[in-house]
Amino acid sequence: MKFLHLADLHIGKRVNEFSMLDDQRYILRQILNIAERTRPDAVLLAGDLYDRSVPPGEAVGLLDDFLTELSSRSMAVFAVSGNHDSPERLQFGSRIMQKNGVTIAGVFRGRLEEADLSDRFGPIHIYLLPFIKPATATPFFGEKADTYEKAVRCAVGTQKINMAERNVLVAHQFVTALGSEPERCDSETISVGGADEVDVSNFDAFDYVALGHLHGPQRVGRPNVRYAGSPLKYSFSEARQKKSVTLVEFGEKGKAEITQIPLSPLHDMREIRGPIEELTSPAVAALGDTQDYIRAVLTDGHEISDAAGRLRAVYPNLMRVDFENARTAAQEHSRTAASGDVSRRSPLELFEEFYRNQAGSELPADEQRELENVIRTAQEEETT
Repeated sequence: MKFLHLADLHIGKRVNEFSMLDDQRYILRQILNIAERTRPDAVLLAGDLYDRSVPPGEAVGLLDDFLTELSSRSMAVFAVSGNHDSPERLQFGSRIMQKNGVTIAGVFRGRLEEADLSDRFGPIHIYLLPFIKPATATPFFGEKADTYEKAVRCAVGTQKINMAERNVLVAHQFVTALGSEPERCDSETISVGGADEVDVSNFDAFDYVALGHLHGPQRVGRPNVRYAGSPLKYSFSEARQKKSVTLVEFGEKGKAEITQIPLSPLHDMREIRGPIEELTSPAVAALGDTQDYIRAVLTDGHEISDAAGRLRAVYPNLMRVDFENARTAAQEHSRTAASGDVSRRSPLELFEEFYRNQAGSELPADEQRELENVIRTAQEEETT
């Protein structure tokens, strides 16, 4: 029996004010083609189907199209809500959809939801755990579920799992292995201090754990506990990641073959770095697809007029421009605008230091005189 494991679609997401809907439509069509080719018996969607709890109408339509296409191919779908989803909204219509092979566990109701499939090796039990936190779990388990770790442990403990048969869990949590954190990126929401960590040992009863929450495809602790990762790059911290979907083929108990199938986006996301004249030259532009989503890091030591406009003329999907030179390094080193006891310093002295930190040079004499006049006028108005 084969399962296709996906997660973190984040349909409706905007990155640096760019709508990702066209990219998501493209990648979901590619995933449908992979499903057509590999013919999985079921598709596991491990949370964060939407990017926001109240998704835009276009996002709802796109997910509807995707689920309808999977159902029309006689592929069962098992989905859970993630921390970005609204559990109640995702659950809407779930009883009707279940009649068409689409099972959605949006709201945690005090126990794991279970569905069963079977092949020539016997049954496979599929357990669904929506994103759970202490506030979600304590109404059912009380103080025994006052941490993320305990909440998941209590939820998993609601089912008597037959260890002699094959068991699969679909969940959306931050899972670690003996405190060793998996690879993370800045587009993910992780609680301060790792309070939402759940140790992988809580899932020992399962032959495969289909995880969502982290955007990089990776295993956690053992090969059969995996994050599928997001199908698209959603921040420049993901620029070096290779996106994929995960195909899991089960044989008899204890036998599972795991394959990562690569995805090719409509627009890649990458960083370029160097002086603006170099980055906008035809030779450098030709090294990659100019239609990619770009973060440009300019290393010029002088002011650049309309840097974004000049870059966008070559890279129309420029998302972000940053500067990295001796001046910005000095600014980072002295991030506070004023040193010492500011109460003993004049407004002019404070502004001069601020200008020095920002511009890397002294305030010009003519601008200093103009500023003195402005400060003097303001002080006179304050006393009248």
